[in-house]
Amino acid sequence: MIVNGKRASLGDDVSEQDEITVNGNPVKRKQIHSYYIMNKPKGYVCTVKDDKDRKTVMSLLPSDAGRVYPVGRLDYDTEGLLIFTDDGDLAFRLTHPKNEIPKTYLVRIEGSIGDKELNRLRSGVELDGKLTGKSKIKVIETDKEFTKLHITINEGRNRQVRRMFECVGKQVDFLKRIRIGDLGLGSLARGKVRRLSEDEVLYLSNL
Repeated sequence: MIVNGKRASLGDDVSEQDEITVNGNPVKRKQIHSYYIMNKPKGYVCTVKDDKDRKTVMSLLPSDAGRVYPVGRLDYDTEGLLIFTDDGDLAFRLTHPKNEIPKTYLVRIEGSIGDKELNRLRSGVELDGKLTGKSKIKVIETDKEFTKLHITINEGRNRQVRRMFECVGKQVDFLKRIRIGDLGLGSLARGKVRRLSEDEVLYLSNL
């Protein structure tokens, strides 16, 4: 083993900055990434900095989180599950449209909604000249004043869920992402953050 151009001896200290080769081939160090899950509150933007001086989700991360970034975005008024990591491969996997990662939202709309509107949403509505993909929708609670639903989509267009309901004449007054695949928030309180477990990271990597 050669360290910084010199043959290493047993017991030599080696740092991450040292160049190491074995039989002329560089040794690749295993990268250690960080992974967090946040229950994003409304009133925060999913950017590192904001030109309107609004609060950003970065301010909610622990001080030792390192250089992690949000995977995808939730808009200013949307709450819920947000992943942070410095693992570019995982971030790409979770956000690239071709992978069709399912994301489930709790939606509350004003008033009731009929089967005709629900079936239209499930089949796809036109946004920006292109139909949305098929979605799964389940009514959770309803009365004359509001309806709560779960909707699962496999896309991530700008303000997609809100705009989908606008297409059928319904106004969303509360929106929260509750799952990515089968990964949910559990008991994580609004505005709180925790590290993802190894099993959770492995699950997301295989979605």
